Amino acid sequence: MSRFPENFLTLERISCQNPAGSKKRLLEEIGGLLANPVQGVNPEQVFDKLLERERLGSTGMGQGIALPHARMKGVEQAIGALIQLRTGVDFDAIDNHPVDLAFGLLVPENATNEHLELLAKLASLFSNSDFSARLREAPDPETILKAIEQWETLALSA
Repeated sequence: MSRFPENFLTLERISCQNPAGSKKRLLEEIGGLLANPVQGVNPEQVFDKLLERERLGSTGMGQGIALPHARMKGVEQAIGALIQLRTGVDFDAIDNHPVDLAFGLLVPENATNEHLELLAKLASLFSNSDFSARLREAPDPETILKAIEQWETLALSA
């Protein structure tokens, strides 16, 4: 398994104890975090793309995890954002459980293979209940980023 792209997830794109109280608000928050590093793309455009993808089917993968994602014109490299919610929200997840961890993914419009590879890697990462528990308990973005980097190192050496 390969590493995430450089600067894929940064401290500025991690939000802990986020107060978003609905799926819509959570997607807006993710849109804001993902739009930050992308020149010429505003949070509303990212939110619209994420919402468009959600209309095809919920990205709530179960166990309190959602992976909202979109391909977008103007995005030059894949970027991620992670939100740890203060309280879970209804996300129409496959198991009907509320979502309290959401990882947003934005990739270049034509990056179909990269998009699918990143989604598979993220799904694998978050399906590990010990790992997800560590993220839920993390007090700050630094702890979350460190946990992801440690998991990546372990996965590469396995």
